[in-house]
Amino acid sequence: MTYEEVIVEARKHLGRLCKACPVCDGRACGNMIPGPGSKGRGELAVRNYKAWQKLCVCMDTICENRPVDMSLDFLGKRFKYPIFAAPIGAVNIHFGDRYDDMQYNDIMVSACAKAGIAAFTGDGVLPAVMDYATQAIAKNGGIGIPTIKPWDIGTIRKKAEFVKRSGSFAVAMDIDAAGLPFLKNSQPPAGSKTVEELRSIINEIGKPMILKGIMTVKGAEKAVEAGASAIVVSNHGGRVLDQCQSTADVLEDIAKAVNGRIAVLVDGGIRSGIDVFKALALGADGVLICRPFAVAAFGAAEAGVDCYINKLAFELEDTMAMCGAHSLSGITRDMVAYTRE
Repeated sequence: MTYEEVIVEARKHLGRLCKACPVCDGRACGNMIPGPGSKGRGELAVRNYKAWQKLCVCMDTICENRPVDMSLDFLGKRFKYPIFAAPIGAVNIHFGDRYDDMQYNDIMVSACAKAGIAAFTGDGVLPAVMDYATQAIAKNGGIGIPTIKPWDIGTIRKKAEFVKRSGSFAVAMDIDAAGLPFLKNSQPPAGSKTVEELRSIINEIGKPMILKGIMTVKGAEKAVEAGASAIVVSNHGGRVLDQCQSTADVLEDIAKAVNGRIAVLVDGGIRSGIDVFKALALGADGVLICRPFAVAAFGAAEAGVDCYINKLAFELEDTMAMCGAHSLSGITRDMVAYTRE
């Protein structure tokens, strides 16, 4: 099965809001929330995608001819590729009723673990969402990253009990999720957290914490201060605040400021293995991808996810070889350049 065939099959099972576009660039879904679109004017998902396309890769094949190693060491685990599936919550509302959150997380965690990478799992108002997500992670030897939304402290503690039972190697919090329209004034309540609150949460959970939703150097410094082990440079796919910068535009400054003190991941508009290469050249250690993974799952469950992962890996391997990088550490800033068009 090709990824093109997966997309065709996905259109039979997705709801009316996601169009399973050949290239998921945010244009067709616009500001549709619920749905996979962006908040407000609906332009930020498009901006995320376009920003990566402004970067070109710099070909150089006068180099040693040897195999490419795409493996990533991340928070004490080795992964086959520097690619992670991003978390999705309320998948049935945004993408269609073929799966609920529990079924979707089960498919994604298993498929990613078998392919040698890891999935971040989503969270929800219902405790069962975190319960089933962490059960899926436990079934796959702890290879998965449960993502807790920035609920009130009491709710976070309850979610943390599921996380601890999962055996997961890390935990995440999408700290910008309080800006999601359907979490406004929700029960349980969700909201921003101070450095001190985050430090307390990290210490209490006792696992490496990944803070997702960092868009400034200042925010990255506060994540380091709070004791995070990694950050995700992310504007939540444009779903939490309109008219933000793209992640590609802020990544390099944030990575330079962090300077290796903690790991840096990035998401937002990354759609191909070539885009993954560009992100690594700008200083990321790895990437998260969201919407295309959802389309792959709706198209052919685990087989669709595996197909998409293989596509990304082939594109990344080819780009690395053609630019003279034989390992992730060999990808350097001079291997990408901004187009003059």
